[in-house]
Amino acid sequence: MSALRVVLVSLLVLFLSGCGYNQIQINDEGVNAAWSEVLNQYKRRADLIPNLVQVVQGYAAHEKEVLTQVTAARANVAGIKATPELVNDPEAFAKFQKAQGEMSSALARLLVVAENYPNLKADTQFRDLQAQLEGTENRITVARKRYIEAVQAYNVGVRTFPNNLTAMVFGYKTKANFTVEDEKAIAEPPKVDFQKPATPAPAPTPVPAPAKPAN
Repeated sequence: MSALRVVLVSLLVLFLSGCGYNQIQINDEGVNAAWSEVLNQYKRRADLIPNLVQVVQGYAAHEKEVLTQVTAARANVAGIKATPELVNDPEAFAKFQKAQGEMSSALARLLVVAENYPNLKADTQFRDLQAQLEGTENRITVARKRYIEAVQAYNVGVRTFPNNLTAMVFGYKTKANFTVEDEKAIAEPPKVDFQKPATPAPAPTPVPAPAKPAN
């Protein structure tokens, strides 16, 4: 290697080290790892749904609307290609987030319906699936939080001087992040207290007996 080339390489290394290039790489890898964990937990939830629907259907087959909503929501989620590049596309990321939100809402409605069926609530398989689902929802919340923090660190890095100049040269742009109208609400996974009895249906209003004709 010629002396000139050594000098040029050394200058390039110094430039990349001092302009935040390495830190951008570190932050980018952090986002990729956090995103992979988000996808892993969402997939875990999706894998539980077929068995959950099957068990509920065995006790409440006539609850077709709720069962159909859950199945359709899962199919919609499965139809979205959640690749690592998705975080670089705000529109695609918003579509992904919307689909997962609909999945959460459909599951919450399904668990509420289950409250009306004591035999279903007592089913061992259903209780096990519900416990797994609640645990997965907790993992999703943690994974989302870590992703939000990773993206925040990355976005700050590519927007602040002098890293922003390096980001511009190498084509690094800000990444999409989770946004919700009520972060507190989405951070609380749907819960059903299986110790409580199902709410009984209201008793019918008694019909007064016809008045006896006067003598």
